[in-house]
Amino acid sequence: MENGGPAPEGITDKIYSNTTTIKEYLIAEGLPDVDISTTGVTSFAGPEGQFDVDVFDSASDYVKLMKSIFDFQAIQKLISSPKFSFCYDALHGVGGAYAKPIFVDELGAQENSLLNCVPKEDFGGGHPDPNLTYAKELVARMGLGKTSTEEPPEFGAAADGDADRNMVLGKRFFVTPSDSVAIIAANAVQSIPYFSGGLKGVARSMPTSAALDVVAKNLNLKFFEVPTGWKFFGNLMDAGMCSVCGEESFGTGSDHIREKDGIWAVLAWLSILAYKNKDNLGGEKLVSVEDIVRQHWSTYGRHYYTRYDYENVDAASAKELMAYLVKLESSLSEVNDIIKGIRSDVSKVVHADEFEYKDPVDGSISKHQGIRYLFEDGSRLVFRLSGTGSEGATIRLYIEQYEQDPSKIGRESQDALAPLVEVALKLSKMQEFTGRSTPTVIT
Repeated sequence: MENGGPAPEGITDKIYSNTTTIKEYLIAEGLPDVDISTTGVTSFAGPEGQFDVDVFDSASDYVKLMKSIFDFQAIQKLISSPKFSFCYDALHGVGGAYAKPIFVDELGAQENSLLNCVPKEDFGGGHPDPNLTYAKELVARMGLGKTSTEEPPEFGAAADGDADRNMVLGKRFFVTPSDSVAIIAANAVQSIPYFSGGLKGVARSMPTSAALDVVAKNLNLKFFEVPTGWKFFGNLMDAGMCSVCGEESFGTGSDHIREKDGIWAVLAWLSILAYKNKDNLGGEKLVSVEDIVRQHWSTYGRHYYTRYDYENVDAASAKELMAYLVKLESSLSEVNDIIKGIRSDVSKVVHADEFEYKDPVDGSISKHQGIRYLFEDGSRLVFRLSGTGSEGATIRLYIEQYEQDPSKIGRESQDALAPLVEVALKLSKMQEFTGRSTPTVIT
C-alpha cells in the first residue's frame, strides 16, 4: 500500500485471486552473495541489465523521523536527572536494533537500562509479547513481581517481536493500554511538538475501553470507534481525520505512519514525563507515571477494565452463545430484569447492539464486529467471537466499569469489576454454553 499501512480486504482478495491463476514461476540461479550486514550497494548483471541491491540502516531513518516529532532535548534533560531512571525491554525482538541508537546514543540513557535488546531469531527462547505475563524480567525490575528487593526505575517499557506494540510501566505501577492512549491524547498538544497545532481527531478499536471517548468529549475532539484492525485507523489518517489512536491489545500510534508504533509510544510517554517535570528536575520528587495516571483519573474518571479469553471452545456452542446474546438484545427490559436478579448494585443497560461500522471515508460497512451492552453509568460489556474453524473458537469478553466518584477511583481493579464480571458471566450463560467455569486467560 502507498501509505505503508495494512492492505484492505479489497487488495488482499485480489492478490488471492491472482494466486489461483499462477501456473509457473521462475528461479534465478547463480546470484552472487549480498552481505546484508553491511550498508551499501551491491551490483550485478541480470537478464535485463544491471541489478542493484541497496542495504540501508532503517534505524537511522527512524531516528530522524522521531527527532522531527519529539523534543529530544527535553527528554534528554529528564533522562539525565539523577532522580530519573529508565528501563526498556525489547524481549529480543527487532526493537533492540532501535533501542541503543535512540535511548542511549541520542537520549543519553545508560546502556544497562536496556534489557534483552539483542535481536534473536528465537527471541531468546521467550515469548515476545509485551504484557505482565511474558515480560517477566521487566515486570520484576519495575517492582511488580512477587519478590522485589531493589528500588525500581521510575519508568519502564517493553516491545513485542516487531516492536509495533508496547507496554508502559511506572514504579510498581501498570498502565493499561486503554488508559495509555487516552493519556497520550490528553497531553499530546502540550508535550509533543508534532501535535502543537492540535489533534485532528482520535480513534480506538471497539473493544478498547472508553477512556479515550471521555478525553475526546472534554477536549472537543473528533472521535471514532472502529472495528479491530489497524487499516480502519489508516483510512481516517489518510483523510486527515485522526492524529492518535490505540487498541486494548497493547497497540498505540499516530498519523506519522500507518501502523502502530511501540517505540513512538515510549517516546510519547517520556515526552509527557519531561513536560510534567520541566520545572521540577531539581525538586525533591519527580512527577511519576503513577501521579500522571491518577491525575488523569481524577479529571476524567477511571475505566476499570479486564478481558476474559475462552480459547478452543466448541465452535457450535460458541455460536449458540452469541446467537443467544443477539436475541437477548431485542428486549432491554428483559436484560435489565435478569441483571437486577443477579446484582442490584449494577447500573441498567440503556443500549445493546451488534457493532457495525460504516467507514466515513470510503463508505464501506463492517458487520458482526461484536456484541455490546452499554450501561447507563458508562460501563460496558463486549462479547467477540473469533476462529470458528475445526479447532474450536475463541470467545473474548471485555468488561469495563466506569467510575467518576473520586473516592472510588483508587480501588483494586478486581474488586471494582467483580459485580459486572458476575453479571457478564450469568447474563451470557457462559458456563452453560461453553462448559467452562473459568477463562483460559485473564488480561
